[in-house]
Amino acid sequence: MGILVNGVWTDETLAEETGVGGDFKRKESHFRNRITADGSSGFKAEAGRYHLYVAHGCPWAHRTLIYRAVKGLEAAISVAYAQPHIRAQGWTFERNARFPECTPDDVNGFHYLYEAYVAADPNYTGKVTVPTLWDKKTRTIVNNESSEIIRMLNSAFQGVAGNDLDFYPPGLRDEIDALNDRIYMTVNNGVYRCGFARSQQAYDEAFDALFATLDFLEARLAGQRYLTGNRITEADWRLLPTLARFDVAYFSLFKCNMRRIADYPNLSNYTRDLIAEPGVASTVRPAQYVANYYSILRCNPTGIIPRGVPVDFSLPHDRNRFRA
Repeated sequence: MGILVNGVWTDETLAEETGVGGDFKRKESHFRNRITADGSSGFKAEAGRYHLYVAHGCPWAHRTLIYRAVKGLEAAISVAYAQPHIRAQGWTFERNARFPECTPDDVNGFHYLYEAYVAADPNYTGKVTVPTLWDKKTRTIVNNESSEIIRMLNSAFQGVAGNDLDFYPPGLRDEIDALNDRIYMTVNNGVYRCGFARSQQAYDEAFDALFATLDFLEARLAGQRYLTGNRITEADWRLLPTLARFDVAYFSLFKCNMRRIADYPNLSNYTRDLIAEPGVASTVRPAQYVANYYSILRCNPTGIIPRGVPVDFSLPHDRNRFRA
């Protein structure tokens, strides 16, 4: 997909993302500033100040779109949606009749996301990723780490957000953190560790860990509605984007083909339950997941995009059987 090297776009890849055993090692995000309610960080939570660069196809970006919806921040934080196809110069913002929900960048006029990175750091070297949270006031990137962005959206925008829902409540934080750690390593990033593995051993290890955790989650959801009990938390919202993409991309293209999510009764009903939450369905775009993943030439050298979208998240779910 390419990277920036000293502020110049190149066709290179990051060698450090492949371990000596052929395993995929995701590089940490670069921009790690914080928005705070009082502005003590230099970035105050204000309506209209911040802009998200996202792509519907990306699960990490999907997290931020979910939080923008469930926290009622649609009017407070603007968004530019990249085209789903992986392009030679990275994430691209333009009009396309096939994907009318994808939009140009009306805030800065950037055609390519890397332009935002160069504007924030003219000598930046590294990947250019979504989500990217931009500050219109100081004209720089605040943060490009999804796990940190959703925490800001959850708690920093008191009085700006449309509600006071807290998806990281103090009494559940240890449990949420433990679930997040396992799910990130073996599921969220685990599917990439399967799809981007460069050796059979690395693939086998990632594959086994992925399905061990999916089996664990299926059993856990047999006795409770959500991952921590009877309320939705950050752990649920972090898991959902991977579940929504699994059957249309990871199962086949990333060789995660022991079972589909559709083959797990609890996980599949749980997925539809979360998507049925107010505002969430509008963030789910399976056709874009197909277009996005199948345009990754290292996984699909022909570049042929399948026409089918074998999921229907509008079907009813059975999770109401659990009492609140």
